[in-house]
Amino acid sequence: EIQVVDEIYDKFAASKMGIDTKGQVVLMIHCGSRGFGHQVATDALVSMEKAMKRDNIETNDRQLACARINSKEGQEYLNGMAAAANFAWVNRSSMTFLARQAFSKMFNTTPDDLDMHVIYDVSHNIAKMEEHIVDGKRKRLLVHRKGSTRAFPPHHPLIPVDYQITGQPVLIGGTMGTCSYVLTGTEQGMQDTFGSTCHGAGRAMSRAKSRRNLGFQDVLDKLNQQGISVRVASPKLVMEEAP
Repeated sequence: EIQVVDEIYDKFAASKMGIDTKGQVVLMIHCGSRGFGHQVATDALVSMEKAMKRDNIETNDRQLACARINSKEGQEYLNGMAAAANFAWVNRSSMTFLARQAFSKMFNTTPDDLDMHVIYDVSHNIAKMEEHIVDGKRKRLLVHRKGSTRAFPPHHPLIPVDYQITGQPVLIGGTMGTCSYVLTGTEQGMQDTFGSTCHGAGRAMSRAKSRRNLGFQDVLDKLNQQGISVRVASPKLVMEEAP
């Protein structure tokens, strides 16, 4: 999504990221592993349900199916998830390259001259081995951020040197018709949520319900009235992602 900086609330943190003026044009890319990650999760649900019966593990929701980390099922899931994550990293890298090429062609200059550097690239819907304080003791945990992403505070060893003072950049994508936000991780968030936050706008309506209740042209017309232009491969996607 091509966006324009509407407001800057923390000038120091924003300047560290290269965001320094209102009206500045920025690009936000939100992409995962497409159907690959979904398939990994679907396959894991089946194998983990069997593992739960074997190991006498109970949950109150089938979607919370799980397995012991070091079990065969647990390791197979983590390996599949890592493959899907790699797929997503390459997806975003490819899209970044193509976006730079498009801007370069349009303005007849180079991406470097346009200062099209990456502020941050971070995964969402992924499990990570991390150390956190639990009941006053430091423990090594597998933190699975479903519907969320990392938001680590200043001085954390796992964030880049450039952001050690400000904290990790946190990218919160809005809907197609609402603002997106670039935030930074905090120590409070580290204590409350293991350094996690949402990775985008929530869904008030399921994809299927959106397709049944919304009209393709109606959504486009409403966005157009807000000065927002949308280019999509399928009308179905417009209804699924309607603001």
